[in-house]
Amino acid sequence: MAEVQILCEGYVREADAESRVASTVGFVRDGDALVVIDPGMVPGVASILDPLSLLGVAPGDVTDVVLSHHHPDHTVNAGLFPDARVHDHWATYRGDLWIDRPAEGFQVSPNVSLIETPGHTPQDVTTLVKTDDGLIAFTHLWWTSEGPADDPLASDRDLLRAGRERVLGLADVIVPGHGPKFVPSPETPR
Repeated sequence: MAEVQILCEGYVREADAESRVASTVGFVRDGDALVVIDPGMVPGVASILDPLSLLGVAPGDVTDVVLSHHHPDHTVNAGLFPDARVHDHWATYRGDLWIDRPAEGFQVSPNVSLIETPGHTPQDVTTLVKTDDGLIAFTHLWWTSEGPADDPLASDRDLLRAGRERVLGLADVIVPGHGPKFVPSPETPR
């Protein structure tokens, strides 16, 4: 089974004149696959690279990068991993190679797969990771464990709700786009 680490716990801090936003950046070791999920905005690249180094992983060792969607707060540091395949909602990219494929059911590695979960954007994907502790879902269907209940940036509220129900039916643990991981409960926004 795969092993999961959180490299950077994300957040959204809004103030009158400025906002601070960090993506929750995940790391999965699945055999030879070394996968980084949503290497977006963080206080500095050390927020991603230092925890990786403590795990014995150099940027060039990373085999795969998954982007949940194409907002800069989830993509801006994807270039830190020069040899990785990059996965999004419709393709896999490496160097100058572009391979079209649907995200739904795509196996990044034996215990890491993608499903399509539009809602925050029409192109959202959720990364599912099989671990000894159950199925972990990295997703932007929730910003944090509290939601928001109505995502103010959601492209389609009905799709968001359907995606949430789908992930809640699968996941033992959810890693949201901008907060700490959580165990779903009846209070989890639908």
